[in-house]
Amino acid sequence: MKTITTTDALAEFCAAARGQDYVTVDTEFLRERTYYSKLCLVQLAMPGTGEEGAVLVDPIAGGAALSLEPLYELFRDPGVVKVFHAARQDLEIFQVNAGVIPAPLFDTQVAAMVCGFGEQAGYETLVKRIAKATVDKSSRFTDWSRRPLSEAQKAYALADVTHLRQIYEFLADRLKRSGREKWVAEEMAVLSNPETYRTDPEEAWRRVKTRNTAPRFLAVLRELARFRETYAQSHDVPRSRVCKDDALLELAATKPQSPEDLGRSRLLLREARKGEIAEGLLCAVKAGLDCPPEAMPRVEGEAKAPANPALADMLRVLLKARSDASGVAAKLIASAADLDHLAAGGRDVPALSGWRRDVFGADALRLCRGEIGLVLRGETVEAVPL
Repeated sequence: MKTITTTDALAEFCAAARGQDYVTVDTEFLRERTYYSKLCLVQLAMPGTGEEGAVLVDPIAGGAALSLEPLYELFRDPGVVKVFHAARQDLEIFQVNAGVIPAPLFDTQVAAMVCGFGEQAGYETLVKRIAKATVDKSSRFTDWSRRPLSEAQKAYALADVTHLRQIYEFLADRLKRSGREKWVAEEMAVLSNPETYRTDPEEAWRRVKTRNTAPRFLAVLRELARFRETYAQSHDVPRSRVCKDDALLELAATKPQSPEDLGRSRLLLREARKGEIAEGLLCAVKAGLDCPPEAMPRVEGEAKAPANPALADMLRVLLKARSDASGVAAKLIASAADLDHLAAGGRDVPALSGWRRDVFGADALRLCRGEIGLVLRGETVEAVPL
């Protein structure tokens, strides 16, 4: 198996790849000790069989001798489809590191859920069902930053792009024959949007789950979460190393205003009780307490009526029926939260636009308006006009 550690070798491979219809891509990375993922390996394969046309690109072993710019030029080439499986984390790495998102893009996980492979469209499942092969998973959780890489690690990494070729060709053909290429294209538009990979510290508080919707509590929580996100980003450390969610919620409730108050926290990490983090937390609490009422955050939809449980249950039955009939994974069509939102009168959900509206959304609205009912005929649920 070929490992690339120089810019010239990478440029040579990418020049050859730009003459192909597609290239399969995967990465290995670490994120346990950092905010941003550390890229450890890039796997690439052109059309072919076995290890033919497949390489490992090693930015760690290559060091200063390897620039990834030839790869980014390949990513920008509109004539070559870049094929990933479960692309989101891989794409985030390239967007953060170089401001590049591969295009055109194809995600086999999304395509598999559209093509009837269900909600558990994992790579190993697709390899087994489409490529009729197996993947040795023993190297999955190894430390990809250590060098040298073992032969087992290299074989595992390469398998992530070699089998992907057959999977892509199979799914692309099925999508073309079913006329669902545009469905996948809609999903790729979301993955290709740089905003998908930007975490705004101003909105970080929405990631913290809480049942307390008191505006003052949320104002303090917003400032605490904003400080944590900004600190984590600027120091490239995980959020949990700054302050865990349960500690943020405790501080938002107790509202400490001095180092002594902060020291009484039951959940705060020892490192956060002093120095820059402690100072930042106290300043955040003060900012939340000083926030004028009109600027306090409100939980969207909190004033709306709760979901009608009977209607929510009927929407779930309709979703299951439409999922079965179309062969599209239910969770790709609509989430449980979307259904509850619909049952509460909300209409700003993805299920009501694009291909989802054709498959499910239009009938979901008719069901909400009482225009259709659901009947069981044999083992099939059908919608009938009322």
